[in-house]
Amino acid sequence: MRSTLAITAYGIGDFALALRELRTYRRLSGKDDMIALIVDSERGVGRPDRALEEGRGVDRSTLDVDVRVAMAIAMSGARLDRGEVELALGELEIPELDPDRAFEWSPALFSARAAVLEDLGRSDEAAFWTERAEVAASALGLDGEFDEMIVEDGLIEDSDDGSEDSGDDSDSGDDSEDADSGSGESRDEPDDAPDETTRPGEATAPEPEHED
Repeated sequence: MRSTLAITAYGIGDFALALRELRTYRRLSGKDDMIALIVDSERGVGRPDRALEEGRGVDRSTLDVDVRVAMAIAMSGARLDRGEVELALGELEIPELDPDRAFEWSPALFSARAAVLEDLGRSDEAAFWTERAEVAASALGLDGEFDEMIVEDGLIEDSDDGSEDSGDDSDSGDDSEDADSGSGESRDEPDDAPDETTRPGEATAPEPEHED
């Protein structure tokens, strides 16, 4: 399947191949469930501007929660690639950023926030979110081992990968999304936000020791 090949290529760092397969998958399926990998792969070939365009072209309210969180992390990384650290932090300000509840996406989200806060020189806040990431991972039985989908610095060593994928730009017209509201996401609680009862995949993290 296209999605399997795309995920494999992404996992081994062949972002040009991953992009080709991800675009084909999206065109054939009409789905945006791989949008976070598309955004991050654009970063991987050194195109953070294109990564942001891809993310803004999708209506986030239509995405599953795990996909929406993964895209927020990838979009934050693209902002970092452009040196926009404050905007990178803003990309992570989503309803799922709750330090007192742990879902499968929480450790990576908390860690991403901690990394951006560290870049901003806000070490105390960074330490808090690092601790919450560890607590969430422990509560979920991950023992600190969880996937972080951010490509390190948005760069790859082989600069030829970027030119290899340039031939796929002709697909951009086919892949352009019709949604207009990607960047206007409301900060109110979404309809699919976790309710007060514990759901499958959720663990309630212990109360944090807030630092002044």
